[in-house]
Amino acid sequence: MAEQVKKDNQDNIVIRFSGDSGDGMQLAGTLFANISAMSGNDISTFPDFPSEIRAPQGTLSGVSGYQVHIGPKVYTPGDKTDVLIAMNPAALKINVKNLKNSSVVVIDTDSFTKKDLEKALFSTSNPFEELGIGNISVIEAPIGSMVKESLTNSGLEGKDVLRCKNMFALGLSCWLFDRPLNLAESLIRTKFAKKPIVAEANIKVLHDGYNFGANTHASVPTYHIATSTKEKGFYTDVDGNTATAYGLIAAAEKAGMELFLGSYPITPATDILQELAKHKALGVKTMQMEDDIAGICSAIGASFAGSLAATNTSGPGLALKSEAIGLAVMAELPIVIIDVQRGGPSTGLPTKSEQTDLMQALYGRNGESPVAVVAAKSPTDCFDAAFWASKIAVEHMTPVILLTDGYIANGSGAFKIPELENYPSIQPHYIKKDQQNWKPYTRNEETKVRYWATPGTEGFQHRIGGLEKDYTTSIISTDPANHQLMVKTRQEKINAIANFIPIIDIQGDANADVLIVGWGGTYGHLLSAVNEMNENGKKTAFAHFSFISPLPKNTEEILRKYKKIIVCEQNLGQFAGYLRMKIHGLPIYQYNEVTGQPFLVSELVKYFTKIMEE
Repeated sequence: MAEQVKKDNQDNIVIRFSGDSGDGMQLAGTLFANISAMSGNDISTFPDFPSEIRAPQGTLSGVSGYQVHIGPKVYTPGDKTDVLIAMNPAALKINVKNLKNSSVVVIDTDSFTKKDLEKALFSTSNPFEELGIGNISVIEAPIGSMVKESLTNSGLEGKDVLRCKNMFALGLSCWLFDRPLNLAESLIRTKFAKKPIVAEANIKVLHDGYNFGANTHASVPTYHIATSTKEKGFYTDVDGNTATAYGLIAAAEKAGMELFLGSYPITPATDILQELAKHKALGVKTMQMEDDIAGICSAIGASFAGSLAATNTSGPGLALKSEAIGLAVMAELPIVIIDVQRGGPSTGLPTKSEQTDLMQALYGRNGESPVAVVAAKSPTDCFDAAFWASKIAVEHMTPVILLTDGYIANGSGAFKIPELENYPSIQPHYIKKDQQNWKPYTRNEETKVRYWATPGTEGFQHRIGGLEKDYTTSIISTDPANHQLMVKTRQEKINAIANFIPIIDIQGDANADVLIVGWGGTYGHLLSAVNEMNENGKKTAFAHFSFISPLPKNTEEILRKYKKIIVCEQNLGQFAGYLRMKIHGLPIYQYNEVTGQPFLVSELVKYFTKIMEE
């Protein structure tokens, strides 16, 4: 094996695996992220794949990508790539915008034939010159033919052999980034535990890719990435959907309740159902229903029966659930509704990410129908967000809508396995067994939370439903004054939650004149931009909202301190409009993108600087 003659020491590196939907780029990227996390790096990932089940092979619409940012401390998957693995011309063309002048591109020359170039709509035989990147460093490898030759006697045939090409790319990447192969071998054997022949074939090709890099490209620099200094504990690589599922399980354990999820599969939220279905041993019950309406109605029934009830969906499903959410509001039952936001409207961009469901979450129901709204800020934060959504729901007897999005749901980060004793208690608002003169809507007069009597509690038989109830007697009422009182009471109950959630903390330079405001999954990009601004002497403060309804109780106090407030969202200004409605006269500027892609830190810095200098 040739000696690696040059090694670049860098803090952060971005690699993007890209090819056809059938090339296994998602798996290669996931394994590389896991290896890096196990090697002591902080990671942030971005799976980027088409909505088609399988677009025509080699075409631009069929390109699937997986980007990994590794370093001692990273908050985003990165703007531009240091290394691009392009398994065909279409992958190169789609990703040319992600390249730097110093990028290295790895190509499978077996997939760069004249026919492949035509499929990707190239008009010449030199795609690099045609794209204006003729001076970029390229590693050319006949990956397909080398894999076929390597696995001649492996027991695999035809397409099964070519499915191992992604492991060649992974092995070459491990050489480039100084990753240990023993970790990759262990992960592959776990992945293909029931198919040992497939596992060993993939491991052989993994080594082939590593050796190809070491033996033939010693002049290309490899990269040594600084490891992170993390708090001691057990870490794993977790995506947002999995972290959401874990957060629900933890909340149920903390509350002493059984967890129930009623769900209908929908991209990109289905993995929450699939993950929870694995945990029957922890008392988790899941039901895959016939549609989204049945999903939430089953959860409402489970909540009435005393479970920590949840349902998950995306934007179109949240619209379908709106009538049933109104029933849960009127019945004052706790339920967690997880909305993994995607591009819309209608079917829209089902595999892309947006923040366009905020107004639907806040107001998308008939009548005055207030609910609590919480938003997760990163893949790993989905655990805490799901825990808090559950805590608010059962302690305040209300539906809670938890907003994540496709970017953080499918993306991943290094996750420290939490100690449950470090999390706050969850105290369901149960009826006191000795309570006298109880009615179904008897409530705590300070918090306005009604007392919860679960079925089977002796002496507390009752009915609730969607018709308005009398404040005092809890029987059906159409009295105008009573309806006014009950509408106000349900809103006051949501408002009172502000006394039980964390206040807003300022990051960056708290004494700056400019405050950057964000919510949900834009956190990492905004924090990175603010850090860059301050490092360059441009004083900037940052406030990120995880609790949206109600807003933290110090929100107005914080916002009034700044001369310019820039609200950044992946929509056309929904949170900015919400803040203007709640707090009048704020000097709000907006940064809005609705591209289906995460923000670019470089573009944020450019815009913030422009507003600061006006």
